[in-house]
Amino acid sequence: MVQSLFFYIFATITCLAGLMVVTARNPVHSVLFLILAFFNAAGLFILLGAEFLAMLLVVVYVGAVAVLFLFVVMMLDINYSELREGFQKYMPLGLGVAALLLAEILLTLFSQAELRSTTTATSDTHNTLELGRVLYTDYIYLFQLAGLILLVAMIGAITLTLRKRPGVRRQVITTQNNRTREESVAVVQVKSGEGVGGNG
Repeated sequence: MVQSLFFYIFATITCLAGLMVVTARNPVHSVLFLILAFFNAAGLFILLGAEFLAMLLVVVYVGAVAVLFLFVVMMLDINYSELREGFQKYMPLGLGVAALLLAEILLTLFSQAELRSTTTATSDTHNTLELGRVLYTDYIYLFQLAGLILLVAMIGAITLTLRKRPGVRRQVITTQNNRTREESVAVVQVKSGEGVGGNG
């Protein structure tokens, strides 16, 4: 009964958060709702007894949301002044979402402890061990292919963000390495009580 109640709570919040991801006009708000959806999906995985997938979802996806947020800021040129003005306005909403996430984590831990106390394990092998054994034996080539696709996606994202901007200086390693001391250091005689000019 308790596990079913937690399932409906997590599933409802996941669906609502997913809806808000695609309907929110502010991309920052969409990212925050996406984090909420990931946490609730992790709670659903824990209810199913797949705690490894739950931790993987939190570590990989929620951790990657920070990178996603950076790409959104860089590509959409968000107005920072408007974000600062709305910070105090949305502070109660942010605190409410944080309290909701904390309550869900506590409910998940309570439900997992309840599930372990009421059920008996049918095998001594942990599901994380079985998952790793299947993943790195039967599906090793598909696993490596997925890693290669992620590498190509990462290189493509870096290439897209390295566009030329006016007034932005780029680092040239060969020029720095070939620079001599005479080109980079200037010895200036400064008299007491006098400053150095802008060109000196």
